[in-house]
Amino acid sequence: MAGRTTRRAAPAICLMLGWVALLWLLEGIDVVTGGALDTFGIQPREPAELVDVVPAAFMHFGFGHLAANTLPLLVLGFVAALRSGLRRFLAVVLLVILTSGLGVWLTAATHSNTAGASGVVFGLFGYLLVRGFIERKPLDIAIGLAVGLLYGSILWGALPTTSGISWQAHLFGLAGGVLAAFLFRERRPRTGTPTLTNLQGTDYAP
Repeated sequence: MAGRTTRRAAPAICLMLGWVALLWLLEGIDVVTGGALDTFGIQPREPAELVDVVPAAFMHFGFGHLAANTLPLLVLGFVAALRSGLRRFLAVVLLVILTSGLGVWLTAATHSNTAGASGVVFGLFGYLLVRGFIERKPLDIAIGLAVGLLYGSILWGALPTTSGISWQAHLFGLAGGVLAAFLFRERRPRTGTPTLTNLQGTDYAP
């Protein structure tokens, strides 16, 4: 187990550093072009905007917005990729992006424009928080508790308490992370199941 985790460390940190570098590059392009990339945000209930559900997670409204997401994305993303492996991690992230983005598209205020990686941050938070309990792994339970202690205050962001903040992206991202923990959990082989045999009178599993 330790060897597998060690092998995952370098790819995980490279992925997250590359991801964050891409976000900063995109925001730089957005600033230089006078906000041209802001059109990739999600405007609710417009059918044509469904194509922006994924790109919106990579766009931000200013460097301050991006800076607020950078550190938690790095930390939570690295831990999730380290513990899950890249393939499962990417599946988790895709599900979170789709859940968060579609939730925004369905429920956000009319004429609003929503973008940013905070939905992914909330999704990774929810994923790490519950996956240890779902998979019954003591180390991941401890990681989930630590994540809860460090970042638990962000849960206020999933409530409609602050104007100008997309609580919908946060809430649906969180829900997507919890859903991903269930859908992409490691399935261990069942133990104690009798083996199928042709012996007369021997019990077998249907």
